[in-house]
Amino acid sequence: MFILHLKHSVANHFIAEMRDAQIQRDSMRFRRNLERVGEILAYEISKTFNYYSVEIVTPLGVSTNHLIEKQPVLATILRAGLPFHQGFLNYFDKAENAFIGSYRGKPDEEQHFEIVQEYITAPNLEGKTLILTDPMLATGKSFIAAYKALEKFGTPKYFHIATVIASKVGVEHVRTYFEKIFGKRFFIWIGALDNMLNSKSYIVPGLGDAGDLAFGSKQ
Repeated sequence: MFILHLKHSVANHFIAEMRDAQIQRDSMRFRRNLERVGEILAYEISKTFNYYSVEIVTPLGVSTNHLIEKQPVLATILRAGLPFHQGFLNYFDKAENAFIGSYRGKPDEEQHFEIVQEYITAPNLEGKTLILTDPMLATGKSFIAAYKALEKFGTPKYFHIATVIASKVGVEHVRTYFEKIFGKRFFIWIGALDNMLNSKSYIVPGLGDAGDLAFGSKQ
C-alpha cells in the first residue's frame, strides 16, 4: 500500500486545498486538484510497470529510452471520479478506458446502504493491468461493486485501486476482498489515509462529498 501524504511533497498542498472548507468552494480549483493528485499517483504507479528498450533518433544522434511495455486500462466511477481519472489519462494517454455509473442507494433504518449501478462500458480486460479510480474510499463497497460489474469483461493480470482520501476500515475491507482474488498482484494507492467513518459512512475528517464539490449539488 502506497500513501502519498506520508512523503512530504507538493501533493500535500493539493490535498490540503481539497480538504479546506473555504478553498474547496472553488469547484474549478477542486477539480484541478483532483486531477493533479491523479497525475502524481499515475507517475508512482508507472514505476511498477514493465518496460522495453527502444532507440530514438534525435537531430544529433541516437538515444536509448525505456518505454511502457503495455498500457493499462483506466476505469473510474462516475461522476466524482472524472477529474481524478483525467489526471491518470493525462499520463497514460494511450490507455483504454472503462466507466461505471453508480451511486449510494437510500440507507435503511440502521444506515446500511447498497451500491446502485445503472451504466457500464469497458474494453476487454483479460490479462491486462487495470487501474480503478475513485476520489473517496469510505466503506470500500463502491470499489468492490465496480470490480464485480467489470468481471464480465475479463480478468486482469494486475489490479490497482487509487483514491485521494481513504478510511482505514475501507482499506482493510478492499484489501481482504481483492487479495483473495489477486494475491500479490493487487495494489492500493492512496493520497491520504483517515481513521474514521461517521454514522452515515462518510470519511472523517475527509473532505465532504467529492462529486458535489466538483460538479455541484444533486437532488
